[in-house]
Order: sequence, then C-alpha cells, then structure tokens
Amino acid sequence: MSFGDPVTHVYNPLNYAWDAHKAYLSLANDDGSRVVLLGMNPGPWGMAQTGIPFGEIAAAKDWLGIDLPVHRPAHEHPKRPVEGFACSRSEVSGRRLWGLFAERFPTSQDFFRDHFVVNYCPLVFMESSAKNRTPNKLPASERAELDAACDRHLASVLKALHPEIVIGVGAYAEECLKRVLATGCHEAKLGRILHPSPASPAANKDWAGTVTKQLTEAGVWD
Repeated sequence: MSFGDPVTHVYNPLNYAWDAHKAYLSLANDDGSRVVLLGMNPGPWGMAQTGIPFGEIAAAKDWLGIDLPVHRPAHEHPKRPVEGFACSRSEVSGRRLWGLFAERFPTSQDFFRDHFVVNYCPLVFMESSAKNRTPNKLPASERAELDAACDRHLASVLKALHPEIVIGVGAYAEECLKRVLATGCHEAKLGRILHPSPASPAANKDWAGTVTKQLTEAGVWD
C-alpha cells in the first residue's frame, strides 16, 4: 500500500518490533479470551516503540514482562526515532490503560486469563512535521484498501480468541468492531469505553473511574 500527502512516513512495528510483538501475542490464553479490547493504531511513544498495543514502556517492562531488542524502520522520521524499550518518553494512553488493569489484577497473567488487547491497524502514519495522523483521517481512497486488510485481520482475531464481549477503545474502534461483526464471522456482545488519550477532555477527568463503570455496565467486570 502507498499513502500520499500529507503522510510522509509510515512505520510498521510488526516488522521492526516483531520479536516483542510475538512475545506479547504469547500472553493470550490458548483457550481464548472472554473479552477482547480493540484500539485504533499505534501511538508514537507506545506501540511504535515496543510493538505492543498501548505499549507504554514502563507497563511493557514491569507489568507485561517484555523487554526485547527492537530494530529501526527503514524510512525513519528524524523527529520520531524508534529507540525501542530504551525510549524515555511515556505514552499517556498506554499508562492509563495498562495502569487500570494493573490496579485491578494482581498480575498480568490474571488479566490475560480472560482479556486481550489488540489494535485494529498496525501502522503509524506521520506528516512531515512529525504530527501523528490517525487512520480515520486518511483519504477514503487510501482507507478502503487499508480497512479491507484490517477487517480481515480483526475477523481472524475474533475467530481465534472467540470472545463473548468485544470492547472498542473509543468510537472508531467500536465502529470497526460493529462492521466486522456484521459480516457474521463471529457473534459477541459489543461495547465501548472512553479512549484514554489526553487529547480528549473527558479522559482527563477520572478516566479510570469512568472506564471501570463502563466495563461493569458492559458485563466485563463485576
């Protein structure tokens, strides 16, 4: 696939951070996950660095127990270097998401017994200024091919994990889940939680409390 202006750089962590991503996939319960949470795409200081969805460095190292060498993308933006697990930046979204799970579950193994987190799109899109561009902001002509590939992947994830409940982390992810479920590939209860991005004013006001309530109402937690 190719992407035109204003996108100038595209990172695929599934290539240069595959070892870490593979280690993350190994955390999934072999018998399936009762709950699957879906994010949009990697953030520049999270999965773009670690290969792990919402992959905030400290959470990946200390709670998930993953710290592996990460290579560099072939066409790297000078303002967005990939430093892997040595990156000193912290992704707020990942810190909030994994932080909530760490507060509720004694260990990551307890969390992954019933839950799994995956992103809809594995790619990071950046403009010449290094500004992040999310998939929903791409032109429709580019988005059609990308969505088709991501829909196929999401369908395969749902078939593999056969969840009872699927949760969109934000409205975009919820719409992706709704579209793929409508194909009949899998049946599950659909829900949504507030995205943890600091760009959302609502997320900066007791995000953990709001999401705990949403997950309880969705039947994910007691």
